[in-house]
Amino acid sequence: MKSLASSKPILIIGSGIAGLSAAISLAEQGFKSLVITAAADLPETNTAYAQGGIIYQGDDPDSDSRALENDIIKAGANVNYLPAVKQLIEEGPRLVEEVLLKKAKVPFDKDENQAHYHLTREGGHSATRIIHRADESGRAIEEALLSYAKTLPEIEFLSGATAVNLLMTSFHASDRSIRHGEARCFGAFVFFQKTRMVEPIFSAHTVLATGGIGQLFLHSTNGKFSRGDGIALAHRAGCRLENLEYVQFHPTTFFQATGPRFLISESLRGEGAYLINQKGERFLTMRLPGLATPELAPRDKVAQAIHEEMLATGAPCVFLSISHKPAAWIKERFPFIYKSCLRFGIDMTKEPIPVVPGAHYHCGGIWTDLSGRTSVANLWAAGEVACTGLHGANRLASTSLLEGLVWGSKAGESIATALENESAPIIPEIEPWKSETGSIEPSFLTQDWLTLKHTMWNYVGLIKTDLRLERAQGILGELSRGIDQFYRHAALSDELIGLRHASLVARLVVEASLRNRRSLGCYLRDENSV
Repeated sequence: MKSLASSKPILIIGSGIAGLSAAISLAEQGFKSLVITAAADLPETNTAYAQGGIIYQGDDPDSDSRALENDIIKAGANVNYLPAVKQLIEEGPRLVEEVLLKKAKVPFDKDENQAHYHLTREGGHSATRIIHRADESGRAIEEALLSYAKTLPEIEFLSGATAVNLLMTSFHASDRSIRHGEARCFGAFVFFQKTRMVEPIFSAHTVLATGGIGQLFLHSTNGKFSRGDGIALAHRAGCRLENLEYVQFHPTTFFQATGPRFLISESLRGEGAYLINQKGERFLTMRLPGLATPELAPRDKVAQAIHEEMLATGAPCVFLSISHKPAAWIKERFPFIYKSCLRFGIDMTKEPIPVVPGAHYHCGGIWTDLSGRTSVANLWAAGEVACTGLHGANRLASTSLLEGLVWGSKAGESIATALENESAPIIPEIEPWKSETGSIEPSFLTQDWLTLKHTMWNYVGLIKTDLRLERAQGILGELSRGIDQFYRHAALSDELIGLRHASLVARLVVEASLRNRRSLGCYLRDENSV
């Protein structure tokens, strides 16, 4: 039976800063939303993994706005979408003030007199303008925003809910006449992990805020659910995608031969840490000549320099040293990194930290306009999953959280305006989901994930060639055919759904890379190889 969508909450897929900002914006205008996440715990987001901080404003806001614009464009290799850059700079400080400081009350660090917020600087920035909470800024923001959102009765939450496919009038409407009309999104098919059932969640508008794609690579700073879910959902719905080949590799990921990787924040280098090779030499002065502070060069430059040093020396890693700073200061300023390193036998107050580049941030994604609107009607995207053009070919440090806040809020505002000014869309009848009951040996999924990650790291990593990309395309094509067989015939699980999403996005990244032969920003082509 057809129904009006006006009584349905807005579906928001993702509980990080972008998704929460959209929900809060909608709630404050009187509209209900349902925030879902595949994670068992709502705070398990990429937002929570961010360490360095969020851009606020420098001591002189007017001159700093101009300087920040230049910094963003310089880092982005001058191919940024200027209106997006200006929107971030114009809207960002106000939203940080209103949402994070006044409403969510994020406990950012203050100076010694507790009179002002402590400002720090990171790579690519020409001034100190970043506020932070020690080295756990993302977690502090996530927890505070979530706590505030939970006080708003208009917002519901649902964890352990994995989006399988978006509901589209062009695919899912039982009425053929509706299928031939305008293609629009009206919710999603969602796998409920506790019941292991797939059910539709209907909505007049849907927001994708699912984060990035770091888990497609063997080495990454991202959480386990950064597997490209949103991009896969959008692509199957017919969305325009953009700049998928622009994957940023963070220069400093904790290295160990076996075991987990984690981010070693750029803020260490902002506070005076420097990179050395196995001989103790500060190799950046040789790899990046002419720079007064090479440690603070944009991420792509530092990551490339580390990669070149490792190739030249045959070393599995380089090292980041901050042990010249007082031990007590290190423990206070970087408590999370200090404890994390110590857990794996590295005392950063006494010895350098082994580091390698790792997949960190996706500058490409689902194309959106300045309000977060995608190319598909009633479908929106915000945060890392989206491509607003803000970052160009490479992201400036500490812009990601601000982008999620700005575009999440904009999406919420724009959806509210649409709901107020437009007649409520009709939710069409759909056919029920047909569940399969076949089983899969766990080892198959484990091996498929390993194959995907190794393939992406070895052939689609920091430096690409035609030969590597073509090899990856062949491997991933065969892998995807097997995964699709599992999907069609086996009982679903979050792992299988995520693997299906990831295998599609991996192939899309490879295809975009094959089309782009120009090295730019974070995207590197070896022009001396075929």
